[in-house]
Amino acid sequence: MSECWAAGEPDAEWGDLVSLWEQVEAPKDCRVEIVQGVITVSSRRVTSHHFIADSMTRCLYRVIPEDRGIHQTLAVAIPSRLGMYIPDLVVAPDAALREEGNYIPAAAAELVVEITSKSNARHDRISKPAGYAAAGVPLYLLIDAHAPGGPTVTLYGEPKGDVYRLLSAGKFGDEVTLPAPFDLTLDTGEFPVS
Repeated sequence: MSECWAAGEPDAEWGDLVSLWEQVEAPKDCRVEIVQGVITVSSRRVTSHHFIADSMTRCLYRVIPEDRGIHQTLAVAIPSRLGMYIPDLVVAPDAALREEGNYIPAAAAELVVEITSKSNARHDRISKPAGYAAAGVPLYLLIDAHAPGGPTVTLYGEPKGDVYRLLSAGKFGDEVTLPAPFDLTLDTGEFPVS
């Protein structure tokens, strides 16, 4: 991951950051995000990453209402944290996508899923959960194929301030249950290890 631009002052204007973010021309298949006021570019995802995202999408479509969507490249804005994240998956009401623009407020998301890559694992484990919690995203699922002790799946919920409560944690192969409104048990045994 390479940093393109950092806010010069702690109180950098959100509008200026978003404008700059919208102008960045990244190489194909790269992800441009703002994390704590820093515009970052992440490299392409490996095939195992795509497999996990696709598997999750198929499972989620079985349980979400028709007026919800699952999006793989939808940016979510967290102005209070100077963040514009692009989660691997975000479940949001269709109404949130009817507004003009290149992103939705993170508060509109009902579930975000981040699948770590070697280049972004630190952000997915530390910076992003704090941002998602601060925005009030009810559920954050971290699929961490690069965890130091081996691949893990961690579900966070009940955000308070910029902290989540740990709802469940396990290794690849363990089942993880997403609570209401999803009421879905995921079998992580099919997730490939990168």
